[in-house]
Amino acid sequence: MRAKLLLTAAAFALLIAVTAGVIRHARHPAVYGSAPLTLHSGLYAVSTAPATQGHLISGGEVAALTCSRFYAAAGTGICLRPDGPLATYQVVQVDAQLREKDKFPLVGVPNRARVSPSGRLLAWTVFVAGDSYNNGKFSTRAGILDTVSGDLVGTLEDFTVTPPAAADRNFWGVTFTADDDHFYATMSTRNHRYLVYGSVSQQAVAVVRDGVECPSLSPDGTRIAYKSAVAGDPARGWRLSVLTLSTGRVVPLAETRSVDDQAIWLSADSLGYALRRPGGADVWSVPADGTGTPSLLLADAESPVMLAP
Repeated sequence: MRAKLLLTAAAFALLIAVTAGVIRHARHPAVYGSAPLTLHSGLYAVSTAPATQGHLISGGEVAALTCSRFYAAAGTGICLRPDGPLATYQVVQVDAQLREKDKFPLVGVPNRARVSPSGRLLAWTVFVAGDSYNNGKFSTRAGILDTVSGDLVGTLEDFTVTPPAAADRNFWGVTFTADDDHFYATMSTRNHRYLVYGSVSQQAVAVVRDGVECPSLSPDGTRIAYKSAVAGDPARGWRLSVLTLSTGRVVPLAETRSVDDQAIWLSADSLGYALRRPGGADVWSVPADGTGTPSLLLADAESPVMLAP
């Protein structure tokens, strides 16, 4: 099934041509397990500091593992990283000691990564080019791997959509429920960004509501943190909000700067997210109920994940 991820020679050449100018993290030898850092409880992130750029960091420790995007749960990590000198990438599954368990080519430029609460399912989003419906601009692909069965979903675009969506549909920003089957994600079609609820086993998604992007399901499964375009216009930036699924109530959060990230739940009461700035990024936190003020959580970092004890 992994053959679904491989490009034809022509498409591969096109992807390299389009993405050759993308700036990537400096590569470092990936010697898994050589650093004391392991996947236990606490905050993890990818460093943007010049001396450790691209390395996984936590609690002042620096791992040998380098990634463009990282996420983890229940002792399983997903690392999206450059693969060789060309503009090619790969998905790497790592264990709690950050040792490589599996890897395969990744078609596109890494953008988002998630792991289901049990550690069984891995999800990723990449930017790709060449879709005829998108006039040569970048599109997205979202894929899911079952690490137990080995079953692979190369792209959510093959899923049945209810109600039916146009051919220009794109998916990104997967967030899993606790049952290792269902998930939420963003579907874009006809200039709208929808929250969709899907099933891996049924190969289907259903539209939940409009105006929701990069969802993140709360630990108790009752709320979705997300970003939405200010006044419906991405050029004006992104606003973080929290949606209560049972009532549809939306609470804009106290972070008023533009957040172009898939937030994480640090706890039941607070969110974490990366804010880009010239030369790097920092991880910030904000209360999930709309009160308080944002606070700096980790300087020179992005792609955060909080692991519970």
